[in-house]
Amino acid sequence: MVPTKPQDGDIRFDQTCPILRIFDEAKAREFYLDFLGFGLDWEHRFGDDFPLYAQVSRAGLILHLSGHHGDATPGSTTFVRMAGIHAFQRELIGRNYVHAKPGVESLPWGLVMTVADPFGNNLRFCEA
Repeated sequence: MVPTKPQDGDIRFDQTCPILRIFDEAKAREFYLDFLGFGLDWEHRFGDDFPLYAQVSRAGLILHLSGHHGDATPGSTTFVRMAGIHAFQRELIGRNYVHAKPGVESLPWGLVMTVADPFGNNLRFCEA
């Protein structure tokens, strides 16, 4: 018997939520909250002296930040489709964050702005 291909209505994914590895909570807050403008939704620790696991979000984009070894690979890239990339870029430049002055480049698949966090992860924002 040959397996049948699922129809579009049979499978549904509700959300993608990348987990990004962090190593310093203060730097993570400075970058994700202060610079990128995300809000802190919640944070969790298994106990005293345990690493942080947190959720941040902005305009429909949800990211998990983890200090736990093995949760994520440092240096990963997250590709984010979005609208309003030029407004977002102006907002970021206006914050005068000393570690990043992102630009927008025009590529065959859209306008792209890549921002590297303090831990080597890249957030690649793309507007078609």
